[in-house]
Amino acid sequence: MQLSTQQSLRPARAVTRQAKVASVVRPAIKSVKPSFRQIFVKAQEKFAPQVSVVLGTQWGDEGKGKLVDILAKQYDVVARAQGGANAGHTIYDDAGTKFALHLVPSGILHKNATCIVGNGVVLHVPSLFEEISKLEAKGVVVNGKLKISDRAHLLFDLHKEVDGLREAELAGTGKSIGTTKRGIGPAYASKATRNGLRVSDLYNLNTFPDKLRKLAADAKARFGAALEYDVEADIKKHIELSKKLLPFVTDSVDLINDEFEKGTRILIEGANATMLDIDFGTYPYVTSSNPSIGGIATGLGLAPSKISALIGVVKAYTTRVGAGPYPTEVFGALAEDLRRIGHEF
Repeated sequence: MQLSTQQSLRPARAVTRQAKVASVVRPAIKSVKPSFRQIFVKAQEKFAPQVSVVLGTQWGDEGKGKLVDILAKQYDVVARAQGGANAGHTIYDDAGTKFALHLVPSGILHKNATCIVGNGVVLHVPSLFEEISKLEAKGVVVNGKLKISDRAHLLFDLHKEVDGLREAELAGTGKSIGTTKRGIGPAYASKATRNGLRVSDLYNLNTFPDKLRKLAADAKARFGAALEYDVEADIKKHIELSKKLLPFVTDSVDLINDEFEKGTRILIEGANATMLDIDFGTYPYVTSSNPSIGGIATGLGLAPSKISALIGVVKAYTTRVGAGPYPTEVFGALAEDLRRIGHEF
């Protein structure tokens, strides 16, 4: 009775949309033992949204990367809009080879996909090239396919050091956040306080060193001798890496909107998850960006009205890494069984 009442209050448009989805999915389910991949691909082929967004709806690790990998073959552009190397997506190619991605979008395995790292991402350049080297060692072509926003902010080893020191301070008060210590929060803090450096700063190597020295001096004033960071070595490293990085750099806002106007199909890959959103998550035990739908528009410069489909990924049971409230946490033998069966380690 309650279900019937709730259904009667739904907008007619939502009911119609649900009926359309059911008309596609139900016949697929009736086929001989269809896989999740077959059902989802069939539904996507039927509706063919031009711009789709895949987001996590829990605390992360829902399987977003796997879903993006399934869908990417149907899209010409795959983009990241926020987060940094704290996101981890594990995918497999047709031969069963495993790939662990942290900065490069999951569409990189598909030869016809252009992959965009948007302006909302914080980029640790050394980690990016470590990831690219591992991909190329397994035969994946990256050059010509990967595009990096000139507006993306740079994440330095300095930010990682600050992240660790800040976490140690909080631990001393019993209020540890449980961060990944990859420097994500401090990098976004630099962006918010307007003393961060962007990818475009690497175009001008005359001013880049002093900007990084100023950033390091500010951190030194805050943490003193506890901060172990060689700014001159990092300057030298980035000047060398800039020669490799700049060929990948583009005006990503212009690129993605041009592709939209041409009718190109675009798939946007969320990092982290809604319950870790800095505005809507379990603050302060959250990440430092917006992994919900708002972060997609600002992190790519793509108007919300251009988004055709929003896909929220849910895992059968939730998991959480780090500190923070977790009201449905399971303990004991059942928890151990779930970890073992679900490979939650």
